Amino acid sequence: MASHPATSSPTLSPRAARTRSALIAAGFELLAEKPIDAIPIDEVVVRAGVAKGSFFNHFVDKAAFASAIGDEVRLELEGRITAANDGIADPLVRIAGGMRTGAIFALAEPKRTIVLLRSHANSTLSSHPLNRGLAGDMAAAIAGALVREEAREGGVLYWLGLCQVLMANLVEQQPSLEAARRALGAMLVLGLTGLGATPERAREIGEAACRGL
Repeated sequence: MASHPATSSPTLSPRAARTRSALIAAGFELLAEKPIDAIPIDEVVVRAGVAKGSFFNHFVDKAAFASAIGDEVRLELEGRITAANDGIADPLVRIAGGMRTGAIFALAEPKRTIVLLRSHANSTLSSHPLNRGLAGDMAAAIAGALVREEAREGGVLYWLGLCQVLMANLVEQQPSLEAARRALGAMLVLGLTGLGATPERAREIGEAACRGL
């Protein structure tokens, strides 16, 4: 999995890089089992096989540690969304494509999804580097009068919230493929009409997004 610039340093020595990688790998496994607040640093370093002081050479605290782990998964998911939207110009279809890709990820990668949702790496700021694609699509939809003006302030926050809730629900429920399609379709119609898209257009996009899920 690719590393995110914010979570790894190109200046690390090979030994330090191995230590950091071991800590991240251990943290990933533990975060899949329980929330970060329930994970002692001692447990992390024991599982990683490194000295306790090494943890603080790489991370300020457990929150920063969890965020670094989550950023790794988030970057992978964003890469999948970028690939899925390649060649698509319609901003509403691109916005829907992000939710569809998130749903596919949750169904195929429940463990990684749990880590992402527990990591506090799901920044809702439009300025967050990993939200630039969605922010750009939202701005294009506003400029094209495809969504309501209120989306300028709350559109990114609104859509990220819907995506996170849907992904959490899919991991929790582990539905059949048909049930997952229905859940995604309903969420897309509700979400897009909430942004201001017409019901007809929202249903059209939702039906297309669900095909092949």
